[in-house]
Amino acid sequence: MSPNVTVVFPTDILDNSKATSFRRQIVDGARQASMVLVDFSRVTFMDSSGLGALVLARKEVRNAGSQLYLCSLNHQLEMLFELTSMDQIFDIFSDQEDFKRQYVEHL
Repeated sequence: MSPNVTVVFPTDILDNSKATSFRRQIVDGARQASMVLVDFSRVTFMDSSGLGALVLARKEVRNAGSQLYLCSLNHQLEMLFELTSMDQIFDIFSDQEDFKRQYVEHL
């Protein structure tokens, strides 16, 4: 990946018990690079608390002058994003290679 990209790897279940640390992890990534890629390949489930943390993190990342991207959503996450129309808000890539191919290499 590029030195201008921080990759965040949340794991397992993103619910109320992990929402704050998940958001903080993303925001901390934005302090290190102008782009943050959240790779959901290790996430098995996310509820509304996890989604809310992601939305708050997006706002904080953008306020810091960075950009937030997502990749590797499983079927449950894809459905969650579609049902809440968050797939219209976030830039979502199939995996890290797709992100690199479509975005990073064109910089």
